[in-house]
Amino acid sequence: MSTHLPTADVQDPESNTRTARLREALLAADFTADGLLDLLGAPAYAALARSETVPAVRATRGDSPLETLVRLFLLQRPVELRQAQAALPVADCLADGWLVRDGDELRASVDVRPYGGPEGQDWWIVSDLGCAVGGAGGIRGVGETDRSQLVLGVGGASTTLAGITVRRPAAKALDLGTGSGIQALHAAQHATRVTGTDLNPRALRIAALTLALSGAGTADLREGSLFEPVGDETYDLIVSNPPFVISPGARLTYRDGGMGGDDLCRTLVQQSAAHLNDGGYCQLLANWQHVAGEEWQDRLRSWVPRGCDAWIVQREVQDVTQYAELWLRDAGDHRAGDEEYAARYGAWLDEFEARKTKAIGFGWITLRKSGSDSPSITVEEWPHPVEQPLGESVVRHFDRQDYLRATDDAALLAGHFRLADEVVQEQVGLPGAEDPEHVVLRQNRGMRRATKVDTVGAGFAGVCDGSLPAGRILDAIAQLVGEDPVLLRDRTPASIRMLVEQGFLEPVAADG
Repeated sequence: MSTHLPTADVQDPESNTRTARLREALLAADFTADGLLDLLGAPAYAALARSETVPAVRATRGDSPLETLVRLFLLQRPVELRQAQAALPVADCLADGWLVRDGDELRASVDVRPYGGPEGQDWWIVSDLGCAVGGAGGIRGVGETDRSQLVLGVGGASTTLAGITVRRPAAKALDLGTGSGIQALHAAQHATRVTGTDLNPRALRIAALTLALSGAGTADLREGSLFEPVGDETYDLIVSNPPFVISPGARLTYRDGGMGGDDLCRTLVQQSAAHLNDGGYCQLLANWQHVAGEEWQDRLRSWVPRGCDAWIVQREVQDVTQYAELWLRDAGDHRAGDEEYAARYGAWLDEFEARKTKAIGFGWITLRKSGSDSPSITVEEWPHPVEQPLGESVVRHFDRQDYLRATDDAALLAGHFRLADEVVQEQVGLPGAEDPEHVVLRQNRGMRRATKVDTVGAGFAGVCDGSLPAGRILDAIAQLVGEDPVLLRDRTPASIRMLVEQGFLEPVAADG
């Protein structure tokens, strides 16, 4: 099998027409995210995402166009010419290189994975053979591309980043480290101009295929590392799923940053401010070291550039052995001989020992260029389930920070608040007890936070509907519980701030 990639040039009318015919054929066969789920069923569909192909092979033994397309593009199985002709414009696919002919059989030159857009769009993500699902360590035995240059398709990291990204109209957006073009494809829906960069020229070619096949038009695709390809240009939105893996060396371009430790992620964060317009967002996924003798929160706070607010969420932590084993499997090193595997494993542990790294954190980093001299920097651990998409929750987080930064305690008590939607109260205590041991407020949307409050906090939150100022509500509560209203007003603003900061209470205008 050659390393040839298809060509799909939207500037060439004939190529553009052929790509449009291919897209129409995929739609006609229902080769879409929904169509794939209907054909395979939930268990086989989920197994395919884990790189387990046997259930999908069993579900695609018929001759329907959809089954043919799944065998071609997702399972990398050869199909007979007559089957392909019933599903695709074969002449167009051969002309542009989507298919390769071998006698009376045809094979795909790339993975093409159906992908559902946020507003029900039918898109397709192109990637190297064997890399559409489950990472480069997934489906084996296809293609001859240099493993270090492989371009991956859709994975959990890319969909997570797409879900947390702010989707407000933007004049210019940058997808740094575009890979197969997933983030650029999303950005093209709300940004007038999209730039995608990647160190790997193969990734730029594949990103162009993803955009063309999905009917998204073009992006300005540039080769180079970090911000080097864009000079001093600035953007309203920067997104990046960078090669964040902390590894000994840079064997695999798609995952290894090539800098020591977590320096690549730190550099990206620190350099981003110079490329953001006022009010602009930079959002990325990252790994960071937990270093002996250093608080990981302090390490990340030190990354935040001047003039930017930040919200950093640690979603997962692995000890160094778990981390090394994960990425050794990703590279297929577990299939090497015992001695070679042990040597590579040892190299990872040597690297971590030299850097005094005891664990690795994974999570999200969002910066907003506020220009404030007193920036809001929130660094937290939240490993619990959340409700995607979170883009609007990100915007509201920073709006709340602006409000709290500009509001002293007197103004806070004069302010009006409403309880956020779908917040419930839980009381925890022994059955039959007169009073609960504690009260928990829980969100059923967005970050799905839960926080303990006392009876005053619970009563305050429950009354907030925007009609009364906070101070008057506290005065009424003080009368009910027999507490000095002055003392209650003095001690409660910190609790109100916490409830606002975490999104349980929303500031509203006095007229609602």
